[in-house]
Amino acid sequence: MLPEITVTELSKKMAAGEDILLIDVREPVEYEICALTSVLIPLAEIPKKLENIPQDKPVILVCHHGFRSAQALQYLQQRFGYKNLLNLKGGIHAWAEQIDPTMPVY
Repeated sequence: MLPEITVTELSKKMAAGEDILLIDVREPVEYEICALTSVLIPLAEIPKKLENIPQDKPVILVCHHGFRSAQALQYLQQRFGYKNLLNLKGGIHAWAEQIDPTMPVY
């Protein structure tokens, strides 16, 4: 089972000002529609952008529904030994539904 975080848990961490990094693995066109404050690294670019993914602080991976971010998490864990990653359960869509109903959905 992949380590994950719910949108409610993430919202609490963000409100508390915790030192976390959000990495969005969607495509730029999706990111333009809606996004949390995050670093955009599309899934296909993950292998080329490892220097932008720290291993010394919590990193939460985000996508539309949580599937691509789960792929990125598995890849980073299995290939590079990352132990600090969480997948956002339900993705940005769950955030829009449960936390910020003003956020555009697609």
